[in-house]
Amino acid sequence: MPSPDLISRRHAPLTPLLAKELRDLLAGRALWAVMLLLCPIMGYGFVQATALYSEASRSAASFPELARGLSPLDGVLVPTFGAFYVAVTLLFPFVAIRALGAEKQNGGLKLLLQLPYRSATLIVTKLVAVLAGWLLAAMPALSALALWSLLGGHLWPAETLNLLLGHLLYGLLIACIGLFAAAVTESPATAAILALAFTLGAWILDFAAAGQGAWLRRLAELSPTAALRGFETGLLSGPAVLGILTASATFGALACTWLRPAPPDRRRMALSAGIMVGTLAVGALVGQARYYLDTAEDRRNSFSPVDEAALRQVTKPLAVTIYLSPEDPRFADFNRQVLSKLRRLMPGLSATLAETSKSFFSQADDDRYGLIRYEYGSAQAESRSTSPREVLPLIYELTGVTASPSVGTNYVGYPIVVDGHMAALWFYGVLPTIVVFGWWLSRRPIRLRRLRATGDSS
Repeated sequence: MPSPDLISRRHAPLTPLLAKELRDLLAGRALWAVMLLLCPIMGYGFVQATALYSEASRSAASFPELARGLSPLDGVLVPTFGAFYVAVTLLFPFVAIRALGAEKQNGGLKLLLQLPYRSATLIVTKLVAVLAGWLLAAMPALSALALWSLLGGHLWPAETLNLLLGHLLYGLLIACIGLFAAAVTESPATAAILALAFTLGAWILDFAAAGQGAWLRRLAELSPTAALRGFETGLLSGPAVLGILTASATFGALACTWLRPAPPDRRRMALSAGIMVGTLAVGALVGQARYYLDTAEDRRNSFSPVDEAALRQVTKPLAVTIYLSPEDPRFADFNRQVLSKLRRLMPGLSATLAETSKSFFSQADDDRYGLIRYEYGSAQAESRSTSPREVLPLIYELTGVTASPSVGTNYVGYPIVVDGHMAALWFYGVLPTIVVFGWWLSRRPIRLRRLRATGDSS
């Protein structure tokens, strides 16, 4: 027979708990302050992006071939949501921390832990409330999409939804980091420092990885910033989605472990170590996921269907040795146009950055610098080109695969000249007024007309 305490935990209603968390979220100042700051930040980003896009569109009117390079994803959506990304990184942790830190500080958490709810239930409920706050904070960004459509701008549904998914997953991770920081610290101020150490550490890792060793570059690829960068190019990556979900679940599980206020003991330390070991094991499996979907309208993340079908016929491992420094623009171009696409199509591909006596900033002579060597079994080929038009025929000749002539993309671009300054009235005037009015409504006392006790029938 289960104990009465277990029965009460199983049948405890979740609606009052969720309503309480949402009410606390809306009654606090953190969420409304973030939304108020987001209005001018998003407004400035949107106005500047539309202005630059319009200037490029005017040039495309004189040179029609330039129109193919005009993509609203690159020109408007990514710069606008880039401002949202910075705000979420620096400001949104405070919203998540307040959901738990305020109760720890005023003693409300001790009363909450006496209710018939498990620690995991409390953390998940707070996470749902914080994600609801993220949706409210995303209203300025979502309104930018609506304004772009009203101005006559083009939106490709698949790449737009993929970008929103990437930012939602990033917001989920930031929320879990904030709850973890609030659970393991005693004050919201300390929790804020810890949360920012995690989020800003990803930036530092990205900067430090440029031009450094291969292991540091590989570690930088695991950062949430690098995962979000893939969504910004229109690529839906299975490893990126599963990796962010795994990291979020890890921080959420650690928050559950350290939720109850008590000194650190062996049990919690051992449980935390087990969670980290499990995360590493799951992460190794996530890295083997091979699902990718190019949602970009211009198919920038893919070769042509004919070339992809031909490359999938390659059965043996292909080794690529690159005699370029990581900071060389030619390496970035080769990685974007060729190498990253080959990795998704050919699991046996191995790419190595060879050590050279010359770097992009050095004038030392090295005959091999700029060379790219391909090895397939006992056959070898070399080239200095970074263009897929020259690299793919070389790979076909090296591997013995035949491919029909590929057809170029039909993407024509979307040049448009708009006056984005009219949107400034919305971001600098109307939207902040709505936010202030919403904050005023949330501060009004709630009139309870009828109280229902859950235990009347017992």
